[in-house]
Amino acid sequence: KMRNIGIAAHIDSGKTTVTERLLYYTGRIAQMHEVKGKDKVGATMDSMDLERERGITIQSAATHVTWKNHHINIIDTPGHVDFTVEVERSLRVLDGVVLVICANGGVQSQTLTVNRQINRYKVPCAVFINKIDRMAANPHKCLTQLRSKLRHNAAFVQIPIGLEGKSTGIVDVVMRKALYFEGNNGQNIVEKEIPEDLKEITEIKRTELIECVSNVDEELAELFILDQTPTVQQLKDAIRRATILRKFTPVLMGSALRNKGVQPLLDAIVEYLPNPAEVENFAFDGNTTKYNGQATKLQMSSDRTGDNDLVALAFKLEQSKFGQLTYLRMYQGALYKGDNIFNVRTKKKSKASRVVRLHSNKLEDLEEAYAGDICALFGIDCASGDTFVSKVKHNISMEQMYVPDPVVSMSLKQDGRDDSGKMSKALNRFSKEDPTFTVTWDNEAEEMVVSGMGELHLEIYAQRMNNEYGLNVTLGKPKPRNSRSLLALLLQNHLKESCYPPTGIFGRLIGYIEPLPEERNTELEFLDKTVGTNVPRNYMSAIKKGFLEDCCDKGPLVGARVMGVRFVVEDGASHMVDSSDIAFRLAAQGAAAQAFEKSHKIISEPIMTVEVTAPAEFQSAVLSSINKRKGVINDQDVDSDYVTVTCDVPLNDMFGYASELRSVTEGKGEYAMEFCRYQPCREDVQEELVRQAHDAAASPVKKKVVGRKRS
Repeated sequence: KMRNIGIAAHIDSGKTTVTERLLYYTGRIAQMHEVKGKDKVGATMDSMDLERERGITIQSAATHVTWKNHHINIIDTPGHVDFTVEVERSLRVLDGVVLVICANGGVQSQTLTVNRQINRYKVPCAVFINKIDRMAANPHKCLTQLRSKLRHNAAFVQIPIGLEGKSTGIVDVVMRKALYFEGNNGQNIVEKEIPEDLKEITEIKRTELIECVSNVDEELAELFILDQTPTVQQLKDAIRRATILRKFTPVLMGSALRNKGVQPLLDAIVEYLPNPAEVENFAFDGNTTKYNGQATKLQMSSDRTGDNDLVALAFKLEQSKFGQLTYLRMYQGALYKGDNIFNVRTKKKSKASRVVRLHSNKLEDLEEAYAGDICALFGIDCASGDTFVSKVKHNISMEQMYVPDPVVSMSLKQDGRDDSGKMSKALNRFSKEDPTFTVTWDNEAEEMVVSGMGELHLEIYAQRMNNEYGLNVTLGKPKPRNSRSLLALLLQNHLKESCYPPTGIFGRLIGYIEPLPEERNTELEFLDKTVGTNVPRNYMSAIKKGFLEDCCDKGPLVGARVMGVRFVVEDGASHMVDSSDIAFRLAAQGAAAQAFEKSHKIISEPIMTVEVTAPAEFQSAVLSSINKRKGVINDQDVDSDYVTVTCDVPLNDMFGYASELRSVTEGKGEYAMEFCRYQPCREDVQEELVRQAHDAAASPVKKKVVGRKRS
């Protein structure tokens, strides 16, 4: 009598609208509101001001409903690739998912991403084709793409009665009935006979459904081989068995905005998606290991009693006005209000002083929670992915969720001085809540750099810092922090020597520098070619530190790090009294400075391998956007309706590409990039970087004078 399901889809497929209808038809809310409606209320699940302002879902939101005596926990997830971690951690703890597909757009780029996440966590899935009333709606194209692109063994369990503006209802293929949704909000379901023009296609689709399910279900296959027609209940049971085993995907349809097809979707969630007892969940026992050193797997018991020891996973953290709110998925045992629980990672004890159930941003207090429940606790100090148990001796941990690496970095600057520490509080909070949001201080560029899944991702956090903390922060293009000063000598045997004659300090070095091979242009090397005792061996470690540590952090031209150089020491001189480690370390610094001044210097920049995926009709626009950013195209692959372009682009030219790609592809394109190599940058880029460095060095630095003014 319980279901834990998520609603996931591509951008603007109607996930939040579907969830709003689910809440209304189950009696959870008394009135429906649109995602970006004229009443300025917004959808129930979009509780953040930014979500209602922009009309998008930014963070996943949990709620619960009751339908036909079944308790259903629902998590509505974002569709933008920038907030993919919200989908990731939701699918980690759910037992089933409804994949919403736009009847016009079909399987799109983020649909593929969500499908990969569904497969990663082995979550049973049902598909809801939304917006069948939209112009150019084509559910049959969606089914074909489900089979070809997502590799789903899928079949219709419903077919539409009319499409686009002629959409009036749906036909239940299993029940052989036509369903019409009447009333102001489609709350009255009227069952009628199937229209004459749809009876033949209904039987064809029913036969196709039976064939698809019988291919993966033995009981239905026996009836199919004996040429017996299964009963409605037999067919529903077979669909349920195959769906839970992830061998079949039922496909439903409707129009959430026009209030059509949502109640049958609720029926399908109850009839076809698993309850917590039908899903096997495992934990790792750190106290016992197998012969190969791996932890033993323990199967969690789904019994809703307090007889078993507690095992719960903290899958999401959120800051609220009452303190840190920790979302928990109960996998075993029971949690009672006031119980002591232990964090397996830190071994710290915490008290569950308040246990709540969530409905968007509203909280309902609970006295207890059992296996299968999704609840939340206040005042628990933990990190996302921590496991909680009832006894400190239990070293049981649930499998961690997958966290993708950040792909976009931007500089974060604050106007004015932060005396109250709000900036650090905001950054600590957001980086703790969202593992894909990272903050680093770039010593090389002397600026704060934030990294995330996209420009929208970082823009949202900057706006939240301004709104929630009263800060005035701006995002900017980061300095080319990965640019390196590559030194290449015109004359490789150039003599360099450094002598420090002041009393008490003496050290002299003779040698040269030379560039390393191109494949090693990110390395530094020190080579000792001295013969004899002119430079004692015990000073070599100090000389090496002087070259590799003291001289290379800030090089000439733009102050970037020196890379791709070999320092060779051939000879030198020392003094019995005045030579020391510090003397030869200073000598190395002076020698490097002389050599840098007389050498030919090149700034090297990082080149990224970029893979762009977009619908085939936008191929020319994608190629144009890559060429505009000085990219070199390596490969193009056209697969059905999509084109994949692989290219090499300088990282400095990739800033702002996420927004441009979404603009030229109507939001349907996406890209991924990874570091490839370093190569010398173009002459115009080097000249501009040098000019900026000179301007920055020449600009006067205003120093604040502290103290009493004197007359």
